[in-house]
Amino acid sequence: MKSELIIETPTHKWLYFGRDPDKPDKIIDTNQYMVVTANQALLMDPGGIELFAAMLANIVKHIPLEQLTHLFASHQDPDIISSLGLWDQTLPKAKLYSPWLWEGFIRHFGMNNIAYEAIKDAGATLNLEQTELQFIPAHYLHASGNFHVYDPEAKVLMSGDVGAALEEHCLDIYVDDFDEHCKNMRYFHQRWMPSNRAKNDWVKRVRKLDIEYLCPQHGRIFRGDQVKQFLDWFESLTVGVGV
Repeated sequence: MKSELIIETPTHKWLYFGRDPDKPDKIIDTNQYMVVTANQALLMDPGGIELFAAMLANIVKHIPLEQLTHLFASHQDPDIISSLGLWDQTLPKAKLYSPWLWEGFIRHFGMNNIAYEAIKDAGATLNLEQTELQFIPAHYLHASGNFHVYDPEAKVLMSGDVGAALEEHCLDIYVDDFDEHCKNMRYFHQRWMPSNRAKNDWVKRVRKLDIEYLCPQHGRIFRGDQVKQFLDWFESLTVGVGV
């Protein structure tokens, strides 16, 4: 599994985990992101159960395990949160932030110790020491209850399935040729995003944010001018028609 520093500020840093060459062929490749402050850390969309050992081994290369105090699940899909039962045994004092709508479903993955912090539909904020993170509503993109994570200081948006592309794990983590990359995104967004109204509402909301890095759950990261390129492309795309 590749791990890489995305950005570092005076108070915290963003780390990327993914591009796992050892994953089973029929398992979707996923990206995991972690925000690390002096004494705390938030792991976002920590992955499926098959990924737990690799994630744990890579995280402890960067921080002591007890520093991982918070988890976040953007929605209920197994590729991002079916490892919860194992994290529950490993991090008994941690908190999981996730949409209120999916609590009854996510608990099926196993929760005996970790506290569930339900995010209301309007969103919320999380303070990791001096770092404020915002849970941005992204409902119906693609889950009916869904959130993204925005960091106004680092100018990073963890965008979940928005911006996702299903690609080979051997590629770099950053988009190089935007037009070519669109070919890998089109079908995914048309099939998995069901609502043009929800899509356009999200684009309008996100355009107001100052974003330098747009970090999806699958595929490569958009940087700089590519963020606006993606928003323009997504806004013009008709979704819910991928059949």
